[in-house]
Amino acid sequence: MIRVLVVDDSAVVRQVLSGEISKAQDIEVVGTAADPFIARDKIVALHPNVITLDLEMPRMDGLTFLAKLMKYFPLPVIVVSSLTPHGSDTALRALELGAVDVVGKPGGSYTVGDIAAELIDKIRAASTARFRAAAAPAAQRVAVSNVPLLNMTHKVLAIGASTGGTEAIRTVLMGLPATAPGTVIVQHMPEHFTASFAARLNDLCEMEVREARTGDLVAPGVALLAPGNHHMVLRRSGAQFSVELKGGPQVHYQRPSVDVLFHSVARQAEGNALGVILTGMGADGASGLLAMRQAGAQTLAQNEESCVVFGMPREAIRLGAAQEIAPLQNISARIMSILQTRELKAG
Repeated sequence: MIRVLVVDDSAVVRQVLSGEISKAQDIEVVGTAADPFIARDKIVALHPNVITLDLEMPRMDGLTFLAKLMKYFPLPVIVVSSLTPHGSDTALRALELGAVDVVGKPGGSYTVGDIAAELIDKIRAASTARFRAAAAPAAQRVAVSNVPLLNMTHKVLAIGASTGGTEAIRTVLMGLPATAPGTVIVQHMPEHFTASFAARLNDLCEMEVREARTGDLVAPGVALLAPGNHHMVLRRSGAQFSVELKGGPQVHYQRPSVDVLFHSVARQAEGNALGVILTGMGADGASGLLAMRQAGAQTLAQNEESCVVFGMPREAIRLGAAQEIAPLQNISARIMSILQTRELKAG
């Protein structure tokens, strides 16, 4: 049984959330807490495997509590945060401090049924998560060697990630120069959170990073992040690539879906693409990465040791979709090496 502690200042939320989570046969809610001080005592007494954490609480804010928890008593934490610009920024900081994942708390009347199934899946993934050191805050762009790359106009770099992916994507993009090829990214993340995530990456990376809009060109030096609740596909018109946002059903319980993006890259870019699948739960992206490889693209998967959750890369590797497996810290360099040695098909 996965033992869960629910931390939220609202008695209604604690009750409803606990009831929904407890419906899963493999999960037990061992306790609840109205603030971090109560949570601290219950962690010591109850030994939970996973904590769900609201970030806006009395007596001590959630970020301060999370920082202390990661330092003195590290446990997998899933943040349950409001779907507001402020809530999104705070949740991203929580991920940097070591939280495993984030779930958006609906505004207005609380309808936990909207997030219950997603939260249960994330609890299961979090219970198996590997811990990593919290990322150091950075206030400015990281300088990256601007190695000249030839013929990047017709190349596409496609990246997919889920649980643990915000920091993995940050690591990869911070290792790429402004001359990197046009990049398209799917990170499983709630609606409204992706704009804050793109803005934060834009402040840290040499590439321009922004939330994608339909019609945006996939151009060298630009990384486009799929907005939450929208699938993103690659389109080609002559020599130019662009993206289109669309609705449609969830794929692997996700929208945006990595598979939707990767399959479109396989069709449109064929051998002019490089696909990278990073940490995440489930199988989203595995079949799409295989399609990319079969279309002539180069493909990389993050290795198990550096993943927070190895699900997505493991499934891709099992299918034979990944030509190479590399630790997170080496993926940026490997991307650059592939491009510089012209291992991709000539555009």
